[in-house]
Formats: sequence, structure tokens, C-alpha cells
Amino acid sequence: MTRVCLLVVMLWAFPMWADSAQAQVPPTLAAPGEAVATIHAEGAQIYECKADSGGKVTWLFREPVATLLLNGNTIGRHYAGPTWELTDGSVVIGKTVSNAPGATAADIPWLKLDVVNRRGNGLLSKVATVQRINTHGGVAQGTCDQPGSFLSVPYSADYRFLSKED
Repeated sequence: MTRVCLLVVMLWAFPMWADSAQAQVPPTLAAPGEAVATIHAEGAQIYECKADSGGKVTWLFREPVATLLLNGNTIGRHYAGPTWELTDGSVVIGKTVSNAPGATAADIPWLKLDVVNRRGNGLLSKVATVQRINTHGGVAQGTCDQPGSFLSVPYSADYRFLSKED
């Protein structure tokens, strides 16, 4: 029953999502002719201390771990894949196709991702593109001295879920 109520609230609030985050995206991230829903995320970017392709030990990105929020309520989670999963049972997995720098050197890049896999019949079931915008934090800074160690860097972002218009 709780999921049904949440889904009704989400569908009722859908037009408000579209209007709440009208950030100007760079042309490389644009996805014209698509309907928008925006969900806020709070979490961390996880890095592992490893040797890069040149053999230098550095922080390498491992995965995101974030809570998806609407009006302060948890409605899903974001994790490795990258994957977005809502409490209504809908899930999308994306693949990065382009990026643009964050506002500062400490902010992870903005991204455009194509959806490469989906499941469930909820809000995300027809999503074709995901944009990560309005990023704050998330960039690993400093050196890593202990290979195999992990670093959790707090971040926030807005994720815009775009569906092809019929």
C-alpha cells in the first residue's frame, strides 16, 4: 500500500519535478525533444587507492552511493552501474556519452548518459537519457599512500531523467 501511495504522489508531483530544476546544460549534454523529471541525490563518490594504467598509485573512481530524494523524502537509490532504482520498482542503468566540468575543481563533472538497460514498470520505465547536473563535491583530493584503501567523498547532484516524446 505504501508503494502505491508513493507512486500516486510521484506521478502527481511529476510536473513539479520538471519545473524545479531548469538548469542550463552545456550543449554537449543537451537532449532536445524529451520530457524531464528531476530527482536530487545526496551521497558519496567512492574511490580506491590503486595503480593507474601508467603504474602510478592514485585514487581511482570505484562507484557512487547515493540516496535519491524528492521533497526531503527518500524515493530511491543510486549505485554502481551506474544504476538508479526507485521504490516503485523501476530501474535504469546508464552509459556515459558526454561530460562537462563541474562549477569548481572540487565538483564532479556534469554527465549525459544513455540508458542501456531498464526494468520495472514505474516512473523510470521509459527513460532514454539521464543528465547529472548541479554537482557539488565528490572529487578525490590528496594522495593515496596505502594501495587497497578506500576514500568516500561526499557529493550532491540533480539527476534529470528524460523520456523520448511520442
